[in-house]
Amino acid sequence: MKASIADLHRKDPSGLGAAELELVLALIRGRTLHGAAERLGVDASTVFRAIRRLEKALGETLFDRGRHGYVPTPLALELGGHAERIESQLQEARAAVSGGSGEPGGVLRVTTTDTILHRLLLPLAARFAERYPGIELELVATNQLANLSRREADVAIRATRKPPEHLTGVKLGLLRAAVFASKAYLAQGKPYPEGVDWIVLDDSLPDHPSQAWRRRRFPKLPARHRVNSVLSVAGAVMAGMGVGVAPLFMFEGEPQVAIVEGPLDELDTELWCLAHPDARELQRVKLWFAFLREHVQLPKA
Repeated sequence: MKASIADLHRKDPSGLGAAELELVLALIRGRTLHGAAERLGVDASTVFRAIRRLEKALGETLFDRGRHGYVPTPLALELGGHAERIESQLQEARAAVSGGSGEPGGVLRVTTTDTILHRLLLPLAARFAERYPGIELELVATNQLANLSRREADVAIRATRKPPEHLTGVKLGLLRAAVFASKAYLAQGKPYPEGVDWIVLDDSLPDHPSQAWRRRRFPKLPARHRVNSVLSVAGAVMAGMGVGVAPLFMFEGEPQVAIVEGPLDELDTELWCLAHPDARELQRVKLWFAFLREHVQLPKA
């Protein structure tokens, strides 16, 4: 769905064409004027003028301007959904014309946690990018679940036992966790569990399953070190600072780290690849789902 940005200067105040829909979708995905401009191949001032002109023509507000960028209104999200469907249909049409040999393209925005991104996803993303050179990946690490209904991302990869019902997705496998320590730390001979230095998550993640497990299992044992992410727990364990709970995949292939206790059945959860139903029909999203389903391999013990 590529239309010239010059088309946005049309005089007809009642028409909504491909260029207008592309503009709205670019700003939804880019979240800022600069982000949208980069997608459209123009400068930010052009996007600003175009969106103002479109809102005036429609007599409706499409985006609320805030500290964190442009937030789409329900009308903008509806238009964005139409734009995504047109985009998907155009991709299918081009593939049909080329006999199915057309190269997939577009920007694929994926959100996940820093733990999953750095230890599990990046090696796979490199292979995906090599297989599909026309697809541009935007990988966002955050502990907050992106609002896929507001097009904050195309795909979310999350550890959860109950995915949101309004999203569609595939289960990639079972995530297991255990208590780990470096072999150098264990060589000190400190008795487990009361004599070791516990590395735990801080108050920024009070409801994390590892927190609840530790409070139930060892309610009277104090923590020695606190960090603000599971990735940091793993780093502290690797550095020999003590023992901590982490997913098994974090230490797969790490000979200097050992399981102290586990796997812990109480912490079993599932890894899901999720998308909004509209985005699920995009070719690049379909390819991403299929690729992860084929290549994600999680350790079981």
